[in-house]
Amino acid sequence: MKNWKKWTLLSVVLIAVVAVFVFLWLRSRPEPVSYEVLAVERRDLQRTTLVTGKVEPRDEVAVKPQISGIVAELYKEAGDQVRVGDPIAKIKVIPDMAQLASAESRVRLAKYNVENSREVFRRDSALLAKQVVSQETYDKSRLQYIADCEELQAAEDNLSITRDGVAAKATDGFTNTIVRATISGTVLDVPVKVGNSVILSNTFNDGTTIATIADMQDLLFVGSIDETEVGKLRVGMQMTLVVGALNDQRFPASLEYIAPKGTESNGAMMFEIKGAAAIPDSVVIRAGYSANAEIVLDERKQVLTVPEYAVTFENDSAFVQLLTDTTQQTYTRHPITTGLSDGIQIEVTDGLTTTDHIRGNETTTEQ
Repeated sequence: MKNWKKWTLLSVVLIAVVAVFVFLWLRSRPEPVSYEVLAVERRDLQRTTLVTGKVEPRDEVAVKPQISGIVAELYKEAGDQVRVGDPIAKIKVIPDMAQLASAESRVRLAKYNVENSREVFRRDSALLAKQVVSQETYDKSRLQYIADCEELQAAEDNLSITRDGVAAKATDGFTNTIVRATISGTVLDVPVKVGNSVILSNTFNDGTTIATIADMQDLLFVGSIDETEVGKLRVGMQMTLVVGALNDQRFPASLEYIAPKGTESNGAMMFEIKGAAAIPDSVVIRAGYSANAEIVLDERKQVLTVPEYAVTFENDSAFVQLLTDTTQQTYTRHPITTGLSDGIQIEVTDGLTTTDHIRGNETTTEQ
C-alpha cells in the first residue's frame, strides 16, 4: 500500500515537471510571422499642397465724406445691397467761423463791385447811344459787369458751401452733404453712428470712413505659401477651396497672383498668393471666411503604384520585398524605380508589373 502511494506521488510530480517543461518550450518557440500581401495597382496620382488663408472680395472700397461735419442721418446698414449713387448718409456741416467770415466778406465785396460795374455799364450804354464813347470802352464796361456778376455768384456759392455744404443753385444730386455709394455691391460695415463727427480726406488725413462696400460676387482666396513650394506654382493652376464655415464645401478656383517678394513669418519666408474663386450664386459667402486651398502641383494618370510604406530607400535606390512563393510566403529583395508620390501611394516606373505582389506590414499570429 505504501509503495502504491509512493509511486502515485512520483507520477504526479513527474507529470507536473513534464507539463512545466512543455509549457516553457511552447513559450520559447518563436511566434510565426506573416506579412500583408500587397498588389501592384494602376491608379491616378496627384501631388498637392495645402495653403491656408481666407476669402476676401476683390474690390473693397471705403466711402469717405467730401466735407467735414456731423452725421445727421444714416440710410444704409451692414448687409444692405447698394448701387452706384445710392445715398448712404447725410452730413450736417459745422462751418469754421474764420472761413465763414471770409466767405461773407467776399460776398459783400462782390456785391459792391457788381453795383459799381452796373452803374458804369449803364453810363457807357447811354454815352454810346449818343456816340460820346467808343465801342471799345462800352465793351470793356460790359465785360467787367459780367465778370463781377459771375464773381458774386461764385462768392454766394462759396458761402453756401461753407455754411450749408451745398452750392446755392445746386440740385440735391450735387450736394456734398449726401454721402453716396461709389460702387455697386454689399455694405460690409458702417463704422459711424448718427452724431459722430467726420472729416473729409485731405493731404494730412485719410478721412473718416462712412461705409465699406464690396462686390461679393467677385471673390478671391488670399493665402501664404512657404518658399520651398512657391517655385512649383504658376499662374493659371487650378485650386480647390474648402470653406470650413460651410461644412467643408469645396469650390473651384484659379491661381492668378503670386507675390514677387516674400515676408518673414516665424523664421520662414512666406509668399502671398491669390486665386479667383468660382462661388455659385446660391451660396452665401461672407468676407473673411477662413479657407484652405488645395493646389495640384503634379499628377499622373493610371500609373503603377504601391503603398509607399512598403518601399525601402537606400541612398538613391529603392527596393521592395517581391513575393516569390505564395504557399511558403517567401520574398526576395527586388530593386525598383520610383516616380511621383502623394505621401500614401508612390509611382513605380520600372521593376514591377500588375501581376506582381509585394510584402507589406508584419502581422503576428499567436498559437
